[in-house]
Amino acid sequence: MAVVFLMVVVVVIGGLEAVEICDMTEDGLMACKPSVTTPDPADPSPECCKAIAGADLKCLCSYKESRFLPSFGIDPTLAIALPAKCNLPSPPC
Repeated sequence: MAVVFLMVVVVVIGGLEAVEICDMTEDGLMACKPSVTTPDPADPSPECCKAIAGADLKCLCSYKESRFLPSFGIDPTLAIALPAKCNLPSPPC
């Protein structure tokens, strides 16, 4: 999941278009960003949960221990927890 939010940061900073990471579109990535941003993460929106439902969770696990994401206020632990908050199976990591 953290890889998704890494790409959100790249999108926000770099202005890239048509980004798709781990089967999540840029819209899905942006919908989930408030739920993984510290210090006060929001509950995931229906749009975020829809994006998570279609994501490749195994792919998302590759950034579970990211050291880069916290520098952007993104908590990898919160990112990995999103599927459960959306009543979806937890990632296989």
